[in-house]
Amino acid sequence: MSATISLGSIGGRRVDATLTFIQHSLIIIGLMLVLGTFKPLDGDRAATETPQAIAAEASTPTEQTETEAAKRGSAALTPRLQRALDFVSRRYRVAPEALVPVFEAAQAVGRERRLDPLLIVAIIGIESRFNPFAESASGAQGLMQVIPGYHLDKIPQGAGLQPFLDPVTNIQVGVHVLEEAIRWRGSLTAGLQHYGGASDDPGSGYANKVLAEKERLEQAARRGTGART
Repeated sequence: MSATISLGSIGGRRVDATLTFIQHSLIIIGLMLVLGTFKPLDGDRAATETPQAIAAEASTPTEQTETEAAKRGSAALTPRLQRALDFVSRRYRVAPEALVPVFEAAQAVGRERRLDPLLIVAIIGIESRFNPFAESASGAQGLMQVIPGYHLDKIPQGAGLQPFLDPVTNIQVGVHVLEEAIRWRGSLTAGLQHYGGASDDPGSGYANKVLAEKERLEQAARRGTGART
């Protein structure tokens, strides 16, 4: 009988030890899951990683760099306009940094209105020589020499107290005026004549000056920094 009791006691201790081991193992596994250090061995990433983490890993550094560069380049000048800017900087003796916002505005408005930005730049060169604060004897102001009293209705919403001295607003209004002149006169040349306050006769000079300046800009854009002034 003592032997039977002894064997029963030994068997009971073994069961207790097994249960204790299982309990400890479950506790350890539970702690590992809480701390995020335990992963199932079935290799299923979707069960252990969030969709955001997988997407972040799938987007390679190269792809991220290209996306960021595209966003940064949305307002950057095209190579064509950059070469024209370099030419204008030398021709008119204006710092390139001061010309960047002017060319960016010409590029943006030109794209929006389907007008060659170099035509806008050429008009600016003839009208104000890239001086955003220029004012004529007749009261025309800014880069494209717009007369405020005639074109207040064209000022975009949110413009400042002196919109015609703001390069971006001045270009927006100036292009609007030019478009009206082209539609009214029926051609680019006649529209330019009207814009410059000249007679309808192209031989009077204004349209020729603008188109000649545009041609110089186009040559500079094609040849790069080697263009002659």
